[in-house]
Amino acid sequence: MSTALLTVENLGKTYRLPRQTLLSAAPEVKALRGVDFSLQAGRSLGIVGESGSGKSTLARLVMALEKPDSGRVLLDGVDLHRLGAAELRRSRAKLQMVFQDPFGSLDPRRTVMQTVAEPLAVLLGASRAEQRERAVEALAAVGLGSGDLAKYPHEFSGGQRQRIAIARALITRPRLIVADEPVSALDVSVQAQVLNLMQDLQDQFGISYLFISHDLAVVDLVCDEVIVLNEGLVVERGSPAQLFRAPQHPYTRRLLDAIPGLGPRAGK
Repeated sequence: MSTALLTVENLGKTYRLPRQTLLSAAPEVKALRGVDFSLQAGRSLGIVGESGSGKSTLARLVMALEKPDSGRVLLDGVDLHRLGAAELRRSRAKLQMVFQDPFGSLDPRRTVMQTVAEPLAVLLGASRAEQRERAVEALAAVGLGSGDLAKYPHEFSGGQRQRIAIARALITRPRLIVADEPVSALDVSVQAQVLNLMQDLQDQFGISYLFISHDLAVVDLVCDEVIVLNEGLVVERGSPAQLFRAPQHPYTRRLLDAIPGLGPRAGK
């Protein structure tokens, strides 16, 4: 069996909350408790759960934006949290992120060219000519044109802004994209367009996705395997078909029952 592109081992993270009184102990929240999984190249893994289940914490730890209290995050067998600043910056070219709100994640004062090319300039030190060439390529991959480079985010629809965010993630030619609720802020019809785009880009470039979502219907469309998180614990995992046909954990059944037409069913 080939080595996994991404391996998460026994990942744990606890946050201390503000003290309620001067003499009381600071309360703690265990956001993640011993999370394990792996993701092969060219595959998609969905992480699902309600708000507070630990999904976004997991995304931040995988992206090495925060450090875990325990466990490891391995990208191509390298522990991201043991790298120095320069080595981690180089590794980020392989690891990019698409955020939930396409408008909030784009600086309204920066042109599309500045936004899309920024990772290429910061992480790889590319020349201006290469930045423009690769920006045009990335925009073309998401269905936009070179004429959009000089525009600003407010000139685009929500779906187009998310395409710009995906182009920015693509420009370093990453092996893994962490997508944190990438379509939840979009209209349903636009969601389908963006999800289809992400699948097409995976087929074209062999990208792996770690797809963070509260919406099992969305994960059903794009993921090969699903992990269900509840209060920082993995309570169930399997293919979407397995989970939707015969969920084993009460929490998974509750998530499915909350979505009309997507509860446990005889087949898929």
